[in-house]
Amino acid sequence: MSRVGRNPISIPPGVACEIKDDILKVKGSKGELRIAVPPSLQVEILNRQLLVTPVDRTVPAKALHGLLRAKIESMVIGVSQGFQKQLAIYGVGYNARAAGDTLTLQLGYSHPIVFKTPTGISFSVEEQPKAAGSDLQSFVFVRGFDKELVGQVTATLRAFRPPEPYKGKGIRYFGEHVRRKAGKAAAAAGGAKA
Repeated sequence: MSRVGRNPISIPPGVACEIKDDILKVKGSKGELRIAVPPSLQVEILNRQLLVTPVDRTVPAKALHGLLRAKIESMVIGVSQGFQKQLAIYGVGYNARAAGDTLTLQLGYSHPIVFKTPTGISFSVEEQPKAAGSDLQSFVFVRGFDKELVGQVTATLRAFRPPEPYKGKGIRYFGEHVRRKAGKAAAAAGGAKA
């Protein structure tokens, strides 16, 4: 049995769980999520806890046991607390604006990128004061109650302009370290040895 899978998931106050026709529905203050329970696994609600147990000892059941439990735990946390990811935008002239149901990004292209906000996601932008020696322009916060959707939207935004290794311009995950390369001028300064 999976060590992750056999841990019970406690249901916090304000969260309702219901199992009907092999569909688990989790509802909280932030929203509602559903997941299909595979036939090789069983989900039970006992004493404000969710228990995931395998029906048989087959390889697919063992493989899905811990995965399903982790997904259900993310659903419970998402509908009660929500999830947030943060992106940092580096580069002179790069910026972001959140207005209504769109996020507009200026990333050095000839045109702005207008990203329509998916259902269940909200954006906020925090501009950074200009500091000497720093190209950090702003932070973009991606919030939502579906962990997978928050991660996917964040990855999509980062893909519009991934950080480049010479000047470090682009969109990074908060805390991401970009390994910098020396440019041609730095390589030439070393000079060729005769």
